Amino acid sequence: MADAKGKKEDDKPAASTPDTAKAAERTRMGIRLAPVDNSDQPVLANYTNLNISPGMVFIDFGFLEPAMLAALPRVARSGGKLPERLNGKLAVRVALGYDTLANLHQQLGRVLTSLSQAARAAGAKKDA
Repeated sequence: MADAKGKKEDDKPAASTPDTAKAAERTRMGIRLAPVDNSDQPVLANYTNLNISPGMVFIDFGFLEPAMLAALPRVARSGGKLPERLNGKLAVRVALGYDTLANLHQQLGRVLTSLSQAARAAGAKKDA
């Protein structure tokens, strides 16, 4: 049975040795994805929602009006009534298998780590 991270209970982490790391690097291949219709056009999203089903995770990327999002904290601070529902637009829905979701998680982790390191370096440079 798989847990929430997609690992089976009997899965054991692979031993990491310099030789296996080198072998993994040597087997990487470049992948080029060709656009279809307007798929190469960027989609702006400021909201995400995950829906989990057996074997798949659906990620909905949506767009909520920025002016409305900025107004919500002001309404809450002033004690006003918050809306029960916000209407936005579904920008795109992506269905991912658990293995692809795990790969996305790793990639996002690397990006966030790089951004954090760059911000620290910029802060250190500013202080110097």
